[in-house]
Amino acid sequence: MTAVIFGSTMGNAEEAANKIAANLGIDTVLNIAETSADEINGFDKLIIGSSTWGSGDLQDDMDAFDFSELNLSGKTVALFGVGDSSSYDDTYCDALGILFDKCSELGANIVGATAAPSFDFTDSKASKDGGFVGLALDFDNYGDQVDEQIANWCDQIRANFS
Repeated sequence: MTAVIFGSTMGNAEEAANKIAANLGIDTVLNIAETSADEINGFDKLIIGSSTWGSGDLQDDMDAFDFSELNLSGKTVALFGVGDSSSYDDTYCDALGILFDKCSELGANIVGATAAPSFDFTDSKASKDGGFVGLALDFDNYGDQVDEQIANWCDQIRANFS
């Protein structure tokens, strides 16, 4: 069973989570603020996303969640993040990189790395080996590209979540 889990303050990460779930035919979309570790541990595959908040932090509800209670060992996990590449170009989608580190430390099998977005940013914790550790979205400046980015990413990860 698969769940899409998000942390969102302004609604963009929630919108992305719902679009990803719809594209992949996943019925369970959970707000991290209303979800326990026990509930998450009941799923064998997860798609997790957060907006980047403040100066490169996880969204508040995602930040408050105790990841140490999760059992991700051997589970398939894909990650997405939402950021603002213009106003916060030096911390663009840092939450995605933080999620990657947390999930990796817990033994997750992370899938869904992407090429770096075509738009400009200075730095990101999610940038590794010339690409990104998951799907990096920018609703604020490149909202017209979000649906296509999500569709392409879902096509890329679909075999891992069917």
